[in-house]
Amino acid sequence: MLKTLDAVRDVSTQATRALAAIALSTLALAASSLPAFAAYPDKPIEVIVGYSAGGGTDVLARVVGKYLERELGEDASVVVKNQPGAGGQIGFTRVATAKADGYTLGTFNLPAAMAMTYDRKAAYDVDSFDYLANVVHDPNTLVVSKQSPYHTLDDLIQAARAEPGSLSVALSALGGNDHFSALLLAAATDTQFNLIPFNGASMARTALLGGHVAVGTMALSQTIGFDDELRVLAVLDDKRSPFAPDVPTAKEQGYAIEMGSYRGFVAPKGLPDEVKTRLRAAFAALADNTALRDELAAQGNALDIRVGDDYRALAKAQSETAKALWQQHPWK
Repeated sequence: MLKTLDAVRDVSTQATRALAAIALSTLALAASSLPAFAAYPDKPIEVIVGYSAGGGTDVLARVVGKYLERELGEDASVVVKNQPGAGGQIGFTRVATAKADGYTLGTFNLPAAMAMTYDRKAAYDVDSFDYLANVVHDPNTLVVSKQSPYHTLDDLIQAARAEPGSLSVALSALGGNDHFSALLLAAATDTQFNLIPFNGASMARTALLGGHVAVGTMALSQTIGFDDELRVLAVLDDKRSPFAPDVPTAKEQGYAIEMGSYRGFVAPKGLPDEVKTRLRAAFAALADNTALRDELAAQGNALDIRVGDDYRALAKAQSETAKALWQQHPWK
């Protein structure tokens, strides 16, 4: 009887060992069949910036990059690579044509990136990217020198209507949020302005401070620190900015004008679903990161996280605005 029990135990043990071996083999087979991106990221992630080092977009990429690393895990590494030229087009193109594996991302500037698909030949369009997340929104303003006779937006508009085309407006460049703000202002007020493009916002601001132009339209962040020299007449957003709570929006003053600069991150179209989900989740987590919010606020930028489909919708809307303005007022 004991021998019989021992035999049963031996059979049972052998069966258990066999089942365990089968289970381990199955797990090993399943693991070997997992795609390579299961361990993502297992090498540095390169972020292409289509502008020079030290500029606003470059600084944003480096600030966000360090927080993104933490969200992606201890081994994650985000490396910024500057590829300036053609107003950012070289960088946008580099991202659109890169391998869609999650190791090449890029900063994305709206509406400028979309305007380039209308005013020149571009190797990308609004559907060339997987949209990860917008990160900041910097609304445009209408601003004058503190020496200006215009103290309200209505003062400015009345003067423009009295002599259409007589008031000069400083812009950082053509085909971007500053230019579009001026065009939308002219349309909303049914008058004309003399648009003067400069090579960058700092030069436009200098011309305004020097009295060489009557008014400027520039991002709110570009007015911060000049409280004693500039008077902001309106913020072109749907609500007042925490950086200028006493300045009314254009909408509050009866003119439905909204325009600004959006900066976020995209990837080449066709990311593996697992990688895209991982990246979008990491960016979504940044919405509640107070350290990031404070660091951006110190630069005059408001954190505005819009992930995935919401970001794509924003890009499409900005593309349609750029298209309509190009058709009505081609600038090249």
